Amino acid sequence: MAKTQRALLSVSDKTGLIPLAQALIQAGVELISTGGTAKSLRDAGLTVMDLSAYTGFPEMMDGRVKTLHPKIHGGLLYIRGNATHEAAAQTHGIQPIDLVVVNLYPFEQTVAKPNVTLHEAIENIDIGGPSMLRSAAKNHESVTVVVDPADYAEVARQITETGGTTLELRRKLAAKVFTRTAEYDAAIAAHLAKAFAPSGASSTLPPALSLQAPLVQALRYGENPHQAAALYGHFPEYFQQLHGKELSYNNILDLTAAANLIAEFATDGPTLAILKHMNPCGIGQGITLREAWEKAYATDKQAPFGGIIAVNQPVDLPCAEAIAEIFSEVIVAPAFNPDALALLQKKKNLRLLKVLKNPLASKPWDVRSVGADSFLLQERDLKATLAGDLKVVTRRQPTAEELQAMLFGWRVVKHIKSNAILYASADRTLGIGAGQMSRVDSSRIAVWKAGEAGLSLRGSVVCSDAFFPFPDGLIAAAEAGATAAIQPGGSVRDAEVIAAADERNLAMAFTGVRHFRH
Repeated sequence: MAKTQRALLSVSDKTGLIPLAQALIQAGVELISTGGTAKSLRDAGLTVMDLSAYTGFPEMMDGRVKTLHPKIHGGLLYIRGNATHEAAAQTHGIQPIDLVVVNLYPFEQTVAKPNVTLHEAIENIDIGGPSMLRSAAKNHESVTVVVDPADYAEVARQITETGGTTLELRRKLAAKVFTRTAEYDAAIAAHLAKAFAPSGASSTLPPALSLQAPLVQALRYGENPHQAAALYGHFPEYFQQLHGKELSYNNILDLTAAANLIAEFATDGPTLAILKHMNPCGIGQGITLREAWEKAYATDKQAPFGGIIAVNQPVDLPCAEAIAEIFSEVIVAPAFNPDALALLQKKKNLRLLKVLKNPLASKPWDVRSVGADSFLLQERDLKATLAGDLKVVTRRQPTAEELQAMLFGWRVVKHIKSNAILYASADRTLGIGAGQMSRVDSSRIAVWKAGEAGLSLRGSVVCSDAFFPFPDGLIAAAEAGATAAIQPGGSVRDAEVIAAADERNLAMAFTGVRHFRH
């Protein structure tokens, strides 16, 4: 194991920097650093050599040129023990740099800010950092390279105990570097492609799709036990697991669907949704979460067994007591009151997740693998429909209560798999038909489910995620008791559907927006 004699530290994120540097100095490692990093080290009372003193060349051009120097890259890249490389290093006064600790300018965080300028984005494109990381990672046989503060402790431990690092660790860290630089370059490419798109361009889709996401955790299996699976990306930034078994592949699919649905009601009063297999099976609103639960659960008392529950407010004890009466897989909430948490934690397998960030605030893209080494990319369906967006196409205008039910149901139906039919009142779901090959079949299932639950559809609103292609679907809804309908419109038979509604004194509104969910 080669001894670590010299380290170059240059970080924008100072997390864990001082303890690492202290450990290195105690192990006899010479520290070289730049700008703000050097200042932080000196402020902590540590000895450090300025990079400009080491290279004999000043930082210039507002810091754009500082690490791009042969003494830096030569010290990282030359092959130890190679006679030609050793001779060149000696001739040119190049000393070995055995450890590089670099994290990059915060490009992703910068461009995520509202109203960021192109100048700000470009100035946060790191050049020297990725160059040093790549040089060090290429020569990982001799050089240790660290891009993630999470790895500081292990590097410090090995150097403290042995004076160097193992090849196994260096290989692991080198691979991590190339993952990070690829992710970084992909973020830059995507932002610039959007920024440089011609004025008035109809699409903001990137010219190339680069998928880079860190491994979060390996999963026991995928949808089925014979399928290997893992979770990648930034899931822990959005959700924190407070209790319960390890999340499964299907849990993650279901809970993210639940979180996206309940986010539609973030500013409403107490709202609770129950989902199964990524489909809502009951949503309710009330004065309290307990009341919201009762309305949601009443929609379907069979499907929620082993389901996912999402709420838009902290879970309180009355709500927790009601939920605890049945078996659920996951509860997703912005918070859990202490007494509610204590009660729910008695169920050792129940997974409790706290929402840290609104999932609708994540990148506005959906990506799907379709096999054949191909992917589909689309904008996420974030379209919101307000009362002023509706076009009433029937003779009768909806009542205030029907209008409220239309808007409530329309927010829900966009989260139901197509073909989707939903019967709703102003504050609850009454019958849900999802994922059928025929829209009429979905309507029949929704009516049947309401009947099974003992819920009357008289005076309800029927919501359809796409247009009614024939009057039969609307007629069936009227016969079931619906008095109003909301749908996108746009069928060649719209006139026939409108006539059928008028004949039955239904109020019907077109949204002009379809919400297919395959």
